[in-house]
Amino acid sequence: MDTHIDGRSITRVRYETRLRELTVTGVRQLTPHLIRIGLHGDFGGFQSLGFDDHVKLFFPDPETGILTLPVMGAVSEGPKPVMRDYTPRQFDAKSQTLDIEFALHDAGPATLWAMNAKIGDTLNIGGPRGSMLIPQTFDGHVMIGDDTALPAIARRLEEMPAGTPVCVVAEVDSLDDRLHFNTRADLRVHWVYRQATQNNSLLEALRGLHLPQNDLHIWVACESSQAKLIRTHLIEDHGARPQWIRASGYWRKGDAGAHDTIGD
Repeated sequence: MDTHIDGRSITRVRYETRLRELTVTGVRQLTPHLIRIGLHGDFGGFQSLGFDDHVKLFFPDPETGILTLPVMGAVSEGPKPVMRDYTPRQFDAKSQTLDIEFALHDAGPATLWAMNAKIGDTLNIGGPRGSMLIPQTFDGHVMIGDDTALPAIARRLEEMPAGTPVCVVAEVDSLDDRLHFNTRADLRVHWVYRQATQNNSLLEALRGLHLPQNDLHIWVACESSQAKLIRTHLIEDHGARPQWIRASGYWRKGDAGAHDTIGD
């Protein structure tokens, strides 16, 4: 399905969803708070065309140690699966491998699994269910997010055509948590360092930032309540068009497993 917004077409693509059991083939510490896990397995039919797609990862219950998987197309009355949403960072169809990056902050099941992952371990995933393809024909792009958004930001930047103006505002813990982005885009990065005394460091950074007034697509992903405030600020104070903002809550304070789409 295509949605036309001011002459630009945003395409939504749906995929057949299936479960896969994958094997860990590599573990790499990218920064003190970001780990890349390489996975191999049967990826027949796997597609991920959108930079901010998400797959479901399934983990053992932290209390019982039991892994519960969903039954596709059926409603289960038993224990609910313990699952989290993650970005497919890089997929190689030839080698049948998928990289997923984990931001390490909470002590939830995903963080604990990633911190202890070793070659030969298994991980069950499902999806993606679909993609939303945002055109690259805007005058420029702004991407705003915290650590959890870095995999999607990095993937988008790798896909950008040469010379595309892109502004990234990214919140991390410290200087050591910065990433080097591989891109041909005309990139400006504003790193924001998390402060315990400041509830929304990203929003405060945006208040002092001048954004271009031309036709921009703005992408936001961070804690859910912060994403809502940032979206409102962009519309009211920067004059951004609501239809050209894609804002998501990649987690919610008190609920790291949440994934919210922010809109009107």
